[in-house]
Amino acid sequence: MNDRSRGDQPTPTPTPEELREQVEHTRDDLGRTVEALAAKADVKAQVKEKTAAAKSQAAEKAAQVTDQIREKATQAAHLVKDKTPDPVLDKAAQAAAQVRETAAQAGQFAADKTPDPLLDRAGQAATAARANRTPLIAAGAALVVFLLVRRSRGRK
Repeated sequence: MNDRSRGDQPTPTPTPEELREQVEHTRDDLGRTVEALAAKADVKAQVKEKTAAAKSQAAEKAAQVTDQIREKATQAAHLVKDKTPDPVLDKAAQAAAQVRETAAQAGQFAADKTPDPLLDRAGQAATAARANRTPLIAAGAALVVFLLVRRSRGRK
């Protein structure tokens, strides 16, 4: 059965250029379809995408909750300050000032009574400790673990 038997006009034969365009168009469609199917079949990539989305959503929610907590804490601090009688606030400020002054005096007294060579050594030790924080922290953690293990074995 051909087109002429139905009474239609004969379809013109496509040119080679038109055929090439149709083939190229069909290849593009097929390529997009294959990529879509591959994406649906790639469970690992889907899990990564969903994990990233959940992670960003959790970070946004954490930021919102943090802001709310800060706001509530600020409100609570203002409320406490407003409800606290002025004499109590004055006494607290005086006590804080006295503690700072006493601490400064104690520090100055200790510095005055400490011999200069010892102060120099302490300064050198503090500088060395600041320069080597990581090894010192690791050594301290190892010491704590050692003491805990030794203590737990001593109880048995």
